[in-house]
Amino acid sequence: MINAPLPLLAITAYSGTGKTTLLKKLIPMLADMGIRCGLIKHSHHDVDVDTPGKDSYELRKAGAVQTIVACDQRWALMTETPQRAVNLPELVGKFDPLLIDLVLLEGFKQEPVPKIALYRAAVGRPLDDLLDEYAIALATDEALDVGIPVLNINDCSQVAEFIRAWLAAKR
Repeated sequence: MINAPLPLLAITAYSGTGKTTLLKKLIPMLADMGIRCGLIKHSHHDVDVDTPGKDSYELRKAGAVQTIVACDQRWALMTETPQRAVNLPELVGKFDPLLIDLVLLEGFKQEPVPKIALYRAAVGRPLDDLLDEYAIALATDEALDVGIPVLNINDCSQVAEFIRAWLAAKR
């Protein structure tokens, strides 16, 4: 299990299952419950959040290893890490524990962290590959007996309540 300064909970699934769709509904529900969420999204693609042609993009491409873009409402830190893989504890350490109660992870299927696996048979991939010793629940649209709580993937309020209770038990 990863030792992190904040509670971590991964939402894992195969592509096309609805991770982002669920999280877009879940985050405001958790906020209404008083749970302030941070989010780290993992992608298997080369991600670039900066816009070509903008000064920050051009300066980063010129060789700046870290670039902070800031305005009055927000700031973002971009760090180039071509020689090493993503380090989840390091990423979590970037969050301010005074602002965040829970870090949600989108993806990170292989990481040793608590996770809710999402499963839809229609995606055509095996369920067993999603469930490991760190899976604390399964959200699906089928009646399955898997030895952990089974949630309705289409009932976001049920998933949010499960997370609220899980987080309360951790405190």
